[in-house]
Amino acid sequence: MSSPFKRTSNIRDYKLVLDEVQEYMSTRYASAFEGDSVRKAAQIKLYIKQYLEEKNLGVQDLTTMQLVDKIYSEMKEASFLTEYLDSKETEEINMNAWDDIKVTKWDGDIHTLDEHFNSPQHALDVIKRLLRPSGAILDDESPMVRGHLRNNIRITAYAPPVIDAKAGVAASIRIINPQHLSKDDFVRKGTAEPLMLEQLILFLRYGISICISGSVGCGKTTTLSLLLEAVRRHKRIFTIEVENREFDLVEKDEHGKTITNVVHTVTRRSDDPKRVIDVEKLLEYALTSNPDIVCIGEMKSSEAYGAQEAANTGTAVLTTTHANSCEATYPRIRTLCKKKYDLKDETLDGMIAEGFPIVAFQKQLEDKSRKIMEITECEVLRNGEKKLHTLWRFNVEENLIEDGKTVIKGDFEKAETISEKMQKRLIQNGMTQSMLNQFFLGGGTPYDTVLNSISSVGGGELFAPKIVAGGNGR
Repeated sequence: MSSPFKRTSNIRDYKLVLDEVQEYMSTRYASAFEGDSVRKAAQIKLYIKQYLEEKNLGVQDLTTMQLVDKIYSEMKEASFLTEYLDSKETEEINMNAWDDIKVTKWDGDIHTLDEHFNSPQHALDVIKRLLRPSGAILDDESPMVRGHLRNNIRITAYAPPVIDAKAGVAASIRIINPQHLSKDDFVRKGTAEPLMLEQLILFLRYGISICISGSVGCGKTTTLSLLLEAVRRHKRIFTIEVENREFDLVEKDEHGKTITNVVHTVTRRSDDPKRVIDVEKLLEYALTSNPDIVCIGEMKSSEAYGAQEAANTGTAVLTTTHANSCEATYPRIRTLCKKKYDLKDETLDGMIAEGFPIVAFQKQLEDKSRKIMEITECEVLRNGEKKLHTLWRFNVEENLIEDGKTVIKGDFEKAETISEKMQKRLIQNGMTQSMLNQFFLGGGTPYDTVLNSISSVGGGELFAPKIVAGGNGR
């Protein structure tokens, strides 16, 4: 058996070896690169290894198998970016040019890679390869495209002429919840207090629709995933996403039996109007499939009208939108609804407030930390007026520069209590009075007692993680 450390007599520069192997493989085994499978990957690597050994080719400081893996990654995967795409530490990769690549880790740390592509064309070729699973073509006719690499990885890419030719290509690659963050992680990272998360989960569990608002990159989708994962064993869930699937809520037991009741759906674009499947169509069909919860990944157009309509007819709707505060979320949704029907503002405002009484506003702060800055309840009074109750808020106490880095310190404040109207609605939807007292009415119950109570009422471990009563959210 040949050793992976086999000595080679022809040590050469990596680029020269790569070029030679690429030419050989494209000539002899081009068909091996069609499609993706574990078997084909192993086959391609075997061909590369055989050629290297036959020609006694090697690169300084790399074993034969290391060289095989590196060449395979270059030819079939994402070149040196593969390592970062596969890392659970990576949250975002921003390529400003072929030789300027920044990696953002899940903790907010950003660093510039020493590695870069060999040329502008090399970078463009790799990005085009990454876009293939999406069916997106980056060229002169379409110099800006969006797509996906895998279910939870989004990519937006730009090519000349919309960027400088000398840059080759620019791209933003975002990995949604690479760590599969738990409630423990949210608390430890200072994104929220334990009770904030428990209240949001209980709202969803007991049929109250929630909209999470904020800007791009503030972590809205990650928060959606957390809430859905907490209830997925107990609710029938339909998810609706645009083109690419990021949620992965299907869970199986140790015997391979599915223990969740989840349907994931995505939209479909087409030049043929008859083949187009948009969010509105998916929502229409989802509502005929008896879901407990419908999750719309993001409201950005007229589907907002259908979402509030569903929320007002007994289905819990969980969604996100772009807005600058909890209060600003309602006029934002109204603007989106008007793309469907141009109703009077007062009419729409009442419908939206009734449909989405709970809004959580999330933000990425200057120190790159993510915070649920505010949670509100919008109560519609008997006379039609609306009253906004701030249930939680994050108060910034210090904003410092330490060792060249921004450090923000502050505390989460439990402000108001949910309205009597919301209390009645939760009770009508099956919440016990004791649970309402413990979680929402400030009964002074210690956190450990509260969490044990959640576990005892059927939530199991999904409703009772081991979390510690937190303080400053720093």
